Amino acid sequence: MKNQTLFLLFPALLALTFGTVYGHGVGSETFPPEELDGRLVTLEVSSSQSDPNTNDDQQISISLIDFDSKITLRDVTFLIKSQRGEQFLFEQEFKADNGFLVFNFVSEERDSILIEEDNDGNLFGSLLGLDSRLIHVKGPKLSEGGLYKFDVTILTADGYSKKLAKPLVFNAGISIAQTTQYDFVDENFGKQFIEVISYYDEISNFKYDSNSREISFSMPFEWSLSNINQTSVVHQEIVVPKNFGDLLVSGYDIYINHVKISKDVVNIDDFFSEERVVHFIIYQSQLLNVFQYNQNQDGMNFIIKPDRDYTHLSSVTENGQFRILVSWEPENLKSNSDAKIIFDITDIFLKNRPVATNYEFSMTHNDKIIYEQSGVSSDSKEEHNIAEFMIPQDVSGIVYLNFKNLDNNNLAKSTIPIIIDRITNEISIPDWIRNNALWWSEEQIDDNTFIQGIEYLIKNNIIVIPQTQQESSASQEIPPWIRNNAAWWAAGQIDDTTFVQGLEYLIQKGIIRV
Repeated sequence: MKNQTLFLLFPALLALTFGTVYGHGVGSETFPPEELDGRLVTLEVSSSQSDPNTNDDQQISISLIDFDSKITLRDVTFLIKSQRGEQFLFEQEFKADNGFLVFNFVSEERDSILIEEDNDGNLFGSLLGLDSRLIHVKGPKLSEGGLYKFDVTILTADGYSKKLAKPLVFNAGISIAQTTQYDFVDENFGKQFIEVISYYDEISNFKYDSNSREISFSMPFEWSLSNINQTSVVHQEIVVPKNFGDLLVSGYDIYINHVKISKDVVNIDDFFSEERVVHFIIYQSQLLNVFQYNQNQDGMNFIIKPDRDYTHLSSVTENGQFRILVSWEPENLKSNSDAKIIFDITDIFLKNRPVATNYEFSMTHNDKIIYEQSGVSSDSKEEHNIAEFMIPQDVSGIVYLNFKNLDNNNLAKSTIPIIIDRITNEISIPDWIRNNALWWSEEQIDDNTFIQGIEYLIKNNIIVIPQTQQESSASQEIPPWIRNNAAWWAAGQIDDTTFVQGLEYLIQKGIIRV
């Protein structure tokens, strides 16, 4: 059973039509052809899972193939250096009678990496008349995914005695999905989780700010032109439950190292019944923009937040036909007060264009209807649908906006949870500190004076900074964007929470020691 998945993969190697599907950060990599003894050859590296039903072992195959016939070469000697993220794994020669190697990565608690070669016949090898090499690589966390890098040098081909005068060299990077789940209790929506699925490397420093609805985390990344040129995409995914209304926003902004990334990288998938999956596909051009902003960077620091300064949620109906867009006034809905729910019904198959369709709308609390209306939705982008009513005095906490029977289809329904009487923990900074921030942004006071003032406020709990891991730093230089933040905060152009996030960065980098 162990090699069934690879059996499905291997025929594809023999019948492959090659294109420009190469580059770090993806699940397979096929290189442009190279000349070898008068013919063109190419290297393919592909990933799969050993047997998803029995274990989490990850398998990566490496094959040297004749570009025209699509047949693997015989008697190939590979010199392979491999690492997972920043972790060195091995550097070793491997001989492959049929030019095909399979590495099986197995998580095992041990002090060093163990390489074990399995020369026994296997399912796909016997069926195809091939004896492929299966190499077990055992070590901590190897089944958890991430970016596996392979520096592959071809020493011989078509005969072990035929050493190449000029070895062929390929630098490959294969991404395997790595999922990390963060559980927490939200003051308004209760027990929740956020999953981050990384196809590049392991993430760290995860945080979720319930006030700003911001998700942040870090990931190793080498900021060099050579690495960016080998990285076709960096693919990340965020998974949130559909009962967590605060993150069912209609759009997200993403920042990498404080550089805003194009909205084109974001794709929201609401076609799962219980969860929303948000994809971030970051291409080379975006990576180059971040690199040009600052060429001396350490890893990737992600910030993902709603793309509007007011709450604007979206949901897809169970039949996948309609998308509901919802906002409300006032921003913080309260018991025993007037409310206005503003919504649009759009057709997904018409590129989310508003459509005129029958609908039934209700608002429920503890399974009790507190408001309902029905009608025909507006098909105008300017004229929205509105429900106005008084929120009863005894209604507080989670309520549900229910849309059903759209276009008289009982499967065209969707529910969006929102909050009445929201609990907030806003960070409050005294106004007199704005003067210090303004003077420092205008260079009327020096960095040390600014840092000393912030340290004093933190130690005396005037500014409350969430606990964050501090790095050791030999530099006390404050990045220019922090100075810009201080000026904007002093002028009231950004809020206290955003300003404090800049201070968190200074603490994390060891510039401010607390």
